[in-house]
Amino acid sequence: MTADVHRFEQSIGGRLYLIEVSAVSKDRWRAQIVRLPGVPTAMMPFYGRTPAEAAGQLGAWLTRAHQRAAAPAGTV
Repeated sequence: MTADVHRFEQSIGGRLYLIEVSAVSKDRWRAQIVRLPGVPTAMMPFYGRTPAEAAGQLGAWLTRAHQRAAAPAGTV
């Protein structure tokens, strides 16, 4: 297993996210938002067969979360 780490930047909901993806086993990658010092995060990781797939799943979830948060009450 290599210690490769891939980083993806995505602008979602007007906010820039840095997503870090690391290998956990052969053909299994874990994506999570990069933690800033002193800023807690309790978000679950997202997994995929490739770094891009794992980052894409996390990005898609963040997009849905932003859309839901921006929707008027009772429309989602």
